[in-house]
Amino acid sequence: MDRQDSIKVNVDGVRGFGLRNVSSHASISEMDDFDLSKLLDKPRLNIERKRSFDERSLSELSIGLTRGLENYESTYSPGRSVLDTPASSARNSFEPHPIVADAWEALRRSLVHFRDQPVGTIAAYDHASEEVLNYDQVFVRDFVPSALAFLMNGEPDIVKNFLLKTLQLQAWEKKIDRFKLGEGVMPASFKVLHDPVRKTDTIVADFGESAIGRVAPVDSGFWWIILLRAYTKSTGDLSLAEKPECQKGIKLIMTMCLSEGFDTFPTLLCADGCSMIDRRMGIYGYPIEIQALFFMSLRCALALLKHDEEGNEFIERIVKRLHALSYHMRSYFWLDFQQLNDIYRYKTEEYSHTAVNKFNVIPDSIPEWVFDFMPMRGGYFIGNVSPARMDFRWFALGNCIAILSCLATPEQASAIMDLIEERWEELVGEMPLKICYPAIESHEWRIVTGCDPKNTRWSYHNGGSWPVLLWFLTAACIKTGRIQIARRAIDLAESRLLKDGWPEYYDGTSGRYVGKQARKYQTWSIAGYLVSKMMLEDPSHLGMISLEVDKQMKPVMKRSSSWTC
Repeated sequence: MDRQDSIKVNVDGVRGFGLRNVSSHASISEMDDFDLSKLLDKPRLNIERKRSFDERSLSELSIGLTRGLENYESTYSPGRSVLDTPASSARNSFEPHPIVADAWEALRRSLVHFRDQPVGTIAAYDHASEEVLNYDQVFVRDFVPSALAFLMNGEPDIVKNFLLKTLQLQAWEKKIDRFKLGEGVMPASFKVLHDPVRKTDTIVADFGESAIGRVAPVDSGFWWIILLRAYTKSTGDLSLAEKPECQKGIKLIMTMCLSEGFDTFPTLLCADGCSMIDRRMGIYGYPIEIQALFFMSLRCALALLKHDEEGNEFIERIVKRLHALSYHMRSYFWLDFQQLNDIYRYKTEEYSHTAVNKFNVIPDSIPEWVFDFMPMRGGYFIGNVSPARMDFRWFALGNCIAILSCLATPEQASAIMDLIEERWEELVGEMPLKICYPAIESHEWRIVTGCDPKNTRWSYHNGGSWPVLLWFLTAACIKTGRIQIARRAIDLAESRLLKDGWPEYYDGTSGRYVGKQARKYQTWSIAGYLVSKMMLEDPSHLGMISLEVDKQMKPVMKRSSSWTC
């Protein structure tokens, strides 16, 4: 079917730079600064449309960010993006990059309408591609940076439409073959079919039954909750989240995630290919990306759920899970030089509650590369931890979300940024940012990926460089006060993205080459760049996607009483 028959795309040009002259109310409000131990006793907090920044004012922040921030104050324009007008640019001594206008025009071309209302953006608008495949669909995870760009630009209606439309799709009966999926599962994507003769629009959703490997998207529900909070924070509008259908949607997602079973860990057990890495890449088990998104969505749900009888029951369960999950992740997924040395010296086959090597990891299974990769200064959350298995690979999205959600302690967040600086050539190279490091190859590639021809070494999900990850990196940089890292990464991206046609991903050890199967005009590459620029120019936008440190969950980094060294 021709793409023009399946979607209605807005081809209107942009006004100026495609930005509206609006005030930004994206901030971190008091609703996220909660004490978990007292949460059930507190009255419901209202979202205030005021500016705050991670428990600090921007003026305080500018004093604290001493590294590379000499001109920080000159680039911050309260109440609006400095991209708004040439006048504002001149006033702030900032000249918009030439590709900003092209990015906004491309983003607006990707808009999808359902019954004359914008409901999302297609994954890619690649005229040169012969096979559309599913790139003409609206993906939940792909739309997130588009949604943030529109929110930051004062255009919340499309985000509201998207949230309500996907919520309606959640209510559909979902079956793969003869098996019925959980009621709370959100779609991976949906497609709008337009009949020009009958003048009707129809939506077709994919819950994993059409995906490669037939895997349901675990991350879609998490992103929906996170985006609902971002919308609420940006607009100050509580009415959407308070709708009965939205409250029900949150609870259905939470019901699936908090259900009790055979698990002995607070992390979520997942199949391969259930997230951004949607092909077989050895992330089955407890992947860092899902655990970080799970943690963040739990915290967002706390802020969004009503404090009625049913809501309080969910809140109590969420609070308990957050405590267990934060302890587990910070204790067992965290790796730095000292921890690596400790694992290297582990004894095995330990039995009883006094075991130090609780997962019975065999030290000989530690890959050789990690000893050289780990700097003396720095650390990161490793890819996976399960019985007798530690995946030592670095995954960018999971570590950035860990920073934004405060799953990472302030010390751990700083160490993650130290690692990126120390291993810039490996993790950033010539195009930010490596989705994972290192690539798997040779015999390991054949076993782990099943000889996947798309995930060859240093390509696609197997060590490819993805421009969309730029906005995650920028947000993490702002939160940790490492603005200079974000600026350096954005400069790299700006030198290539427009010239290369906004590719989906880049290949090679340093990300030098446009990916061998990369789609051009990939929407989240475009939106990710715009979000990065707007956050850097107005850091208060970070409040949409960042949570504050929870005072009760600030960790005492020590083992349980059964732990002995």
